[in-house]
Amino acid sequence: MGKDDKLVDRFLKIPKDFTWDELIAVLKHYGYTLIKSGKTGGSRRKFVNDKKVIINLHKPHPENIVKQYAIKQIIEKLTEQGDF
Repeated sequence: MGKDDKLVDRFLKIPKDFTWDELIAVLKHYGYTLIKSGKTGGSRRKFVNDKKVIINLHKPHPENIVKQYAIKQIIEKLTEQGDF
């Protein structure tokens, strides 16, 4: 099992300590890239894949831990897209 597979497995367990950087790695594993926001983009971040599917998230701050409800929403979105 590779590093990405282990990270995806951890992600699917909906941990309380999943970091933003880990989330970016998981989404990158499934072909999503972060769309660069403008100077006044705030804390909203958008990820898009080659099918033009957009995942819109709130970047956590001041901590770097992703909320569990956000992880559940992402799992649901990835499941709808057939990634799981």
